[in-house]
Amino acid sequence: MSDTFTKPEIDHRITDDGDHDRFAHYVRKADIVRANVEGVPVVALCGKKWIPNRDPSGYPVCPTCKEIKARLRGG
Repeated sequence: MSDTFTKPEIDHRITDDGDHDRFAHYVRKADIVRANVEGVPVVALCGKKWIPNRDPSGYPVCPTCKEIKARLRGG
């Protein structure tokens, strides 16, 4: 008796046009943890995909992420 495990397909392409590297982005906390453990890319509210490897505290917040977060919170 054997079971077959099918691994789900994940798009690991990085969508990085360069400008987004100058900003800190909003990402779900669970996604950050998963990226740190599994080494997979995260997706910010603005759509940027990357594998986090820097401390975002030294960068300004991405204006697109900030705007989207404000709309999601209703203000």
